[in-house]
Amino acid sequence: MRSFKLGMTLIAAAIVVGCGGDGSDSGVNNTLARGALVANPPSRVPAPQADGTTGPTLQPSAFAQMLDTARPGTTLVTGVPKCGISTYHMKYGTLGGAGEATDATGAIMVPSGTDPACSGPRPVLLYAHGTTTDKAFNMANLRDNAEASMVAATYAAQGFIVIAPNYAGYDGSSLSYHPYLNAEQQANDMVDGLRAARKAFPNIAASDSGKLLIAGYSQGGYVAMATQRAMQTTYASEFKVTALAGLSGPYALALLGDAVFGGRPNAGGTIFLPMITTSWQKSYGGVYGAPSDVYESNYASGIESLLPSTSSINSLFAAGKLPQLALFAQDSLPQAPGFAAFFGAGNLVKTSYRNQYLADAAANPCSVDPATPLACAPANPFRKAGIKNDLRNYVPNVPVMLCGGNADPTVFFASTQAAQGYFLAKGMPAAALTVLDVDTAATGPTDPFAAAKAGFAQAKTATINAATAAGANPAAAVAAAYHGSLVAPFCSAAARGYFQTVLAQ
Repeated sequence: MRSFKLGMTLIAAAIVVGCGGDGSDSGVNNTLARGALVANPPSRVPAPQADGTTGPTLQPSAFAQMLDTARPGTTLVTGVPKCGISTYHMKYGTLGGAGEATDATGAIMVPSGTDPACSGPRPVLLYAHGTTTDKAFNMANLRDNAEASMVAATYAAQGFIVIAPNYAGYDGSSLSYHPYLNAEQQANDMVDGLRAARKAFPNIAASDSGKLLIAGYSQGGYVAMATQRAMQTTYASEFKVTALAGLSGPYALALLGDAVFGGRPNAGGTIFLPMITTSWQKSYGGVYGAPSDVYESNYASGIESLLPSTSSINSLFAAGKLPQLALFAQDSLPQAPGFAAFFGAGNLVKTSYRNQYLADAAANPCSVDPATPLACAPANPFRKAGIKNDLRNYVPNVPVMLCGGNADPTVFFASTQAAQGYFLAKGMPAAALTVLDVDTAATGPTDPFAAAKAGFAQAKTATINAATAAGANPAAAVAAAYHGSLVAPFCSAAARGYFQTVLAQ
């Protein structure tokens, strides 16, 4: 569920995020009504020019040079930029996890230029980002945000208008927590970000073609699917979605929770579990009586306000605020083979809490039948919230692409497979669902994803070779890079190709 960490600082010294705008002509709306755009037009972010100065638009030639200078070959994955990009930072009204009025921020990226792909009415991509512990995370900050840079290169520079909310609880949001993997709230947040951005379109030269695409990676893959579900079931009269791309998302949350507590923790679990638990406690209440019910005493105090943080995750590990790996105690059972690293001294979760979860899982099993995975009645509050936020309870009525890698240690590919199995079992036409495992060989010369698979294989080999040359463990290097660095760019590029195919039909 981690965000992009592409092993490079894209355009690191070039783009400066602007805080101001043309304040003199800005309309201001501080009501915090859902979808209200606080300042219209929103703040424009200065972009670098070829001569080293800054200006209103990031030109394609300058962007291409910066991408490939930072990491040679980047544009072979993202595509060579065709369009200039004007980036705006917006603030809008939305709701928190308990339905409280709050605000959130986000980015709008608008393409322009002489290439036919860059002018006239353009398709809109509503993008959901991956997990981050950085409270200052901002998708309008192309200088420091690798995911924002990759999204700009993959989509905006190819002619898509991009709307990328930062989510409530991040950047300039006043919400004191982030409603992490709260499907209803995160979908509403995305909906409100889109509403607000559309209000700005007339003032920022953004011409909407009426084609709405939704995509996201990791946490964002989950949020993207939750958003499409909400637009289909709750906001059908307001939005018409063209296609959805969920990339490495934890859609089957109940299944993932049972796997983690059942002895197969995912990489990053000591970060994800506190974020999920705090989110669901703040949203619904009753997940625990006190943090000390869940966490060992050396972690319980202050953990509800720990993430997202103004401190780096490594500094939190170093300060003993969280353990890096030990989710469960060394003697806590069961433990699946190959997962020993997540059991050890200084563990985060109390064995008593884990045992309560396991007892409920044994008494009230879920995900038994792929066609009715949520036909269960858990008593454990955490498992009940997992069922509430599992996305295997509807069938998309739009073309869907799901992408990931079969060896992902962070978001298990089983979640993608479970969503696929459920959708097909419930009657979704096979032709409407495309599932891509980038960690496989091309099926032949007509494989539409042959380039993504080949690129992934080359990147994986390069990771192995670099680790070997450095005297490091190649398998460990691949595992560390797999979710955030290896799968992410190739699934993103494949998703754009998928969208372009759908748009051409």
